[in-house]
Amino acid sequence: MHAFRRSRSGAVAVAATLAIAAAMAAVPSGAAASDEPPAVVPRAETAAMFDDDEGGNANADDPAIWRNPADPDASLVVATAKEGGLRVYDLDAREVQSVPAPEAPAPGNAPGRFNNVDLVHGMKLGSGSADLAVTSDRGSDKLRVYRIDGDGPGAPLTDVTDPSAPWIFSGSQEEVDEESTAYGLATYTDAATGRSYALVSQNATTRIALLELTATPGGRVSYRQVRTLDLPDTFTMPDRTRWSPCGEPGEGPQVEGMAVDPETGTLFAGQEDVGIWRLRADLTGRPVLQDKVREYGVPATYDEASDECLPGEDPGFGGEHVSADVEGLTLLKQDEGDGYLLASSQGDDAFVAYDRERSDDYEHEGGFRVTAASEALDGSEECDGADVLAEPLGATYPNGLLVVQDGHMAPEDGDREATGFKFVDLADVLDALDD
Repeated sequence: MHAFRRSRSGAVAVAATLAIAAAMAAVPSGAAASDEPPAVVPRAETAAMFDDDEGGNANADDPAIWRNPADPDASLVVATAKEGGLRVYDLDAREVQSVPAPEAPAPGNAPGRFNNVDLVHGMKLGSGSADLAVTSDRGSDKLRVYRIDGDGPGAPLTDVTDPSAPWIFSGSQEEVDEESTAYGLATYTDAATGRSYALVSQNATTRIALLELTATPGGRVSYRQVRTLDLPDTFTMPDRTRWSPCGEPGEGPQVEGMAVDPETGTLFAGQEDVGIWRLRADLTGRPVLQDKVREYGVPATYDEASDECLPGEDPGFGGEHVSADVEGLTLLKQDEGDGYLLASSQGDDAFVAYDRERSDDYEHEGGFRVTAASEALDGSEECDGADVLAEPLGATYPNGLLVVQDGHMAPEDGDREATGFKFVDLADVLDALDD
């Protein structure tokens, strides 16, 4: 019997071997090879990060691609490194800037821990406007905001977070230190009003908060809460039984990966052990469970000694495309509403694509894996975060770029777990999805 295990994100996931075995069991004999998703290979990778004292407790998690409109060849990738803060890379995956996370406010308090990052374009600040990188800080339960200046000399990111920015989910520093704090993140700008928003999920709960970003004097940025929404934590199965994903006592099935389609005002939210939800980005209306993970409905019992969930018999209520955790949601926007929603299927190290055409279907359109290009340049495993941009990025990526986190960078340095990011030519991804 295989056991559910805890992933790096802290959610309970299914062992990859269990997910792959289940998927293979559903395939007729002799058909398995043809059902394998096509492979794409990365063109570049960042330097490895190490989540230990020597490595500054840096752990790669989530990227965002910023296009320099004046010089696309000088475009940047901004990525989170958890307690290691932010990393900024050029299109060759070389580090341009390292931004430290905030120190703990006092001894015994949690230090800054940057989880997810997304971009806001053209927000009015003072007498001008700026592009911003917004990150969720799990350690302080706040948003941190950085102005992006890709044309000026020196470091491209400047911290413009208002010092009075409030906690998002906590009411005291004691609550912050309990770590039920800001986790997943997606941003969008309402085309009708010009107002910019951040959607932030709460660690170890099903809650999502909608925050409006606000400009403050001196070119700083703060935010105010508009509303919150709680996704379900218990589900009725087709046989009328009730099921909840297994986890540590007191923890709910959390959301991390999120993406907003600004043209339709739609939020896609990955509830890691459940599936992908589709709902209004303003958190009104009724959420729809667009796709379920394969492990949906599998009963399991949490074993405290091993920190594992021991699964029972699979009743067969799960989906067909994604293996838990579902992570790394990103929107591949093409002309006239075309394109794909991409999701990381951590349990089988794959990426799944859904049709973005303006309809309510969002049909499954296949997928791919990011595999090794060479012995020195490996693929992506247990991907936590991803970002895609279908716009020309100079001579390096004239068709666009996909950046994915790699949860197991190779070769590893002894027993040190290594993470990083892989850069993939978008033309290769589109070819794979057209197969």
